[in-house]
This record gives sequence, C-alpha cells and structure tokens, in this order.
Amino acid sequence: MRTAPTIMHLDMDAFFASVEQASKPSLRGKAVVVGGLGPRGVVATCSYEARVFGVHSAMPMGQARRLAPNAAYLVPRFQLYRTISEQVMGLLRALSPLVEPLSLDEAFVDLEAAGAAWDAESARLAGAGLRTAIQDVTGLTGSVGLAASKMLAKIASEQAKPDGLVLIEPGTERAMLGPMSVRTLPGVGPATGDHLRRAGVHTVGELAEAGEDELVRLLGKAHGHALYAMALARDERPVVAERETKSVSVEDTYDVDIHDRVRVGLEVQRLADRCVGRLRGAGLSGRTIVLKVRRYDFSTLTRSETLRGPTDDPAVVREAALRLLEAVDTTGGVRLLGVGVSGLADFTQEDLFAQAAGEQEQPAQEERVEEGVREPAEPEERRWSPGHDVRHDEYGHGWVQGSGLGRVTVRFETPGSEPGRVRTFRVQDPHLRPAEPLPLVAGAEGAGEGVAGAAGAAGAAGAAGAAGAAGTPDRVS
Repeated sequence: MRTAPTIMHLDMDAFFASVEQASKPSLRGKAVVVGGLGPRGVVATCSYEARVFGVHSAMPMGQARRLAPNAAYLVPRFQLYRTISEQVMGLLRALSPLVEPLSLDEAFVDLEAAGAAWDAESARLAGAGLRTAIQDVTGLTGSVGLAASKMLAKIASEQAKPDGLVLIEPGTERAMLGPMSVRTLPGVGPATGDHLRRAGVHTVGELAEAGEDELVRLLGKAHGHALYAMALARDERPVVAERETKSVSVEDTYDVDIHDRVRVGLEVQRLADRCVGRLRGAGLSGRTIVLKVRRYDFSTLTRSETLRGPTDDPAVVREAALRLLEAVDTTGGVRLLGVGVSGLADFTQEDLFAQAAGEQEQPAQEERVEEGVREPAEPEERRWSPGHDVRHDEYGHGWVQGSGLGRVTVRFETPGSEPGRVRTFRVQDPHLRPAEPLPLVAGAEGAGEGVAGAAGAAGAAGAAGAAGAAGTPDRVS
C-alpha cells in the first residue's frame, strides 16, 4: 500500500437535490426529494433538510411523503445532471489521467499518477483546490476523502460530508478503523452485518481480533479473506480509468401495470427511440438489441437479437425490439420495460432495407381518415412533470410546481434570480412550452472553456500548493 494519501475520493453532496436547489432559488434551504413520484416510485436522493425527517435514498416515495409532507417532490432531470457531471469529471481529469467514475457524482482519482500530489500536504491542497474549482464552475459542493487506498479514501469522504475534506495520514488507519462499525467496510451489508453481530463481532477492531481463520469459517473463503484484509486496512486495488461503454439502455417502471398489448408495443417503440437517441449522442452504434420485460409477478425476462452489423437506425432498433416482444407473454400485466443496444462500435453498417423502410415511415403525428377527408388527430393532453423547465412567452423561464385537473402551476425564476412568483395556466396554454435547463452558474454552459480553465486552476493548486489554501476550512484527521 502507498506511503502517502494520494488517492482521492470525491462525492458530490446530495447531488440531484443540490442541483435542484441551485437551479430553483425558492427551494434553497428547504426539504427537496427527487425520484419517481408514482405509487411505485422510490427516492433517488434528497437534500440534507429532508434527511432531518428520516427520508433517505431508495426509500419508497409514499413513505417519504408521510415523513416529510411539506417537502418539494420533483422528478429527476438526468440531462442536466449528466451535463454537470461532465463538468466535474473534466475537473478531475485535469488533475490526473487516472479517474475512475463510480456514478454521475462520485469518482476515485490517483493524484500520484501525474504528479498532482506526492505527500499529505500536496494532497490536501489538491483536494482543497478541486473543491474550490467545483464550486466556481457548478455552484455545488463536494466532499473529498484522501488516503493511501481506495477503501480508506471512500471512508474519509463519508466522514467529510457535507462540504468538507478529510485526510487519513498513513500509519493511523488501524486506530481510526478500530472503533467503527463493521458496516463501514465495503461488502458488509445488512445480512453480513447481522451474521457478524450474532457471532459477537460489532466493530472493525473486533473483526481484526477474530482472525482470518474464524472469518473464513463464518463467511466463507473469499469473503472471509477479503474482510480480514480490510479490517487490517489493506487495500491494494488501483484506480482504474473509466472503461469503454459496453451497452446503452433505457427503461421505465410504470405506476400501474400495463395490460393492453398494443400499448406495450407502443412503449417498446418509444423506449427504442430514446435508446437510439442516447446511442447517437455518444457517437456509437450496436449489433445486439436487448428487450427487458418485468411482469406483474416481478419475474423479469430478457430477450436479445444480434443483427448482421452495427446500426443506429431507430427503425431497425424498433423493429428488432418488437420482434423480441412477440416471444414474450405479457398476460397479467407489465410493470417495467427496457430496450438496450450492446455490441457497440463507433461506425454504422448501412442497412439498405431499413433505409428504404425509413423513407416510407408515416409522419410522427397520427392522422385519421373519415369519408375521404384527412385531418390531424386531436393533440394529446400535455404532461407537465414537477420540477421540469418551461418557458412562457410573457413571463419567461420557470419550472413546474404541479399539475392536475387541466391546470399547471409554474414558478417563474432562474438560478440567478430571487425566488419567483407562482402562476397557473391551462395545460394546453399555447404560450407555455417545455424548455431546456439553464446553467447553474453564468457562463458555465457545458464543459467548455470555463470548465477547462477552472480545472487547470485545480490542477495548479495541487501541484503548486497555493491556490487551495483559501475558502471553507477543511476538516483533516
């Protein structure tokens, strides 16, 4: 293991909820819950103000509403979260070529790889400089852990939350881990924790004292060896740069089981189009189409079909997904559908048959024919999701607070404004339309020059040790 705390773990603080608070001035300092809002929805994340009431991620949304009835409940805006995540990851890559993303808001960084840090002081300054750069570019806060291993860096970032920095000096790891609960260690979930508790093992120190042989007897060879090594603060795993994307997929869980076979087919086509949108956005194509169906009884079926060559043609993906659906029995209802593409490539083999079929596709808006007269079908009623961005011709940019009974309530405000006023409109108001999210910080649209410049500043802070000295005091242990 290393002799200097040059592995960093960054974890953005309550990421989705913090983005929503930064985007919506009226929600700052208030309880915010982000997730699926239907009967089967779960909490994706929540603000620290909501956590005071006992709300936490992965909790059923119905339970969250009972605990915090006055919180703001919003659906996720993943496009905006990905944009901000790319900005943050750009800052990390400016520090080191070895960045291992774990999710949109979490990553390991090897500071030693590019000379960004070589001892405790340079690592601390790199971490402080990064936190400053993240706040400058995104307006958000992140917590940083620094240690000589990935396991310890992640534990340190948990101790640093929210908005802090914790550095674990090499040589102090055993003393720090000793009194901690065994649940602190990665791989110790509720079942393993209960098993160890029944054996009289509650802390990491007691885990180390139990000995390797006893842990192997209790937990099996692989798990027992791994936990004993972690209890002794041993972790030799390297930071691995992000791997190539192996698949692209989308899926939806439905509030009410879908029984209508025709609607199931329409949902599969819609998911196929969304999947192709992501595929093209990444500049990729793929050969294998995958359909996922979770039925009313929670049984999950996966079917796949491999094409002659890679494609990013929505017609081809739709047709393949529908062929796969034909082999699936949806009697009794469907609660989840997903469409994915794997076997990815960065080129497309033209499919002449699909191309010809695409040229004959009908317009997106359905038409009905009555007695030889062709006219547009009645437009479907718009759906306005709480938290999503809108723009009104007169009042400007705002976000949806709620909708129902043919009405939609909008609060008009922007990230840089004061808390805005609320107005109510008909859901079909021609002056109201969906809008793209605004940047949280002026001049920070996307991961462009401003991001690169701030990232460079963070890197310079780590190398030179000066730029990160100011700002929020760090907690170092």
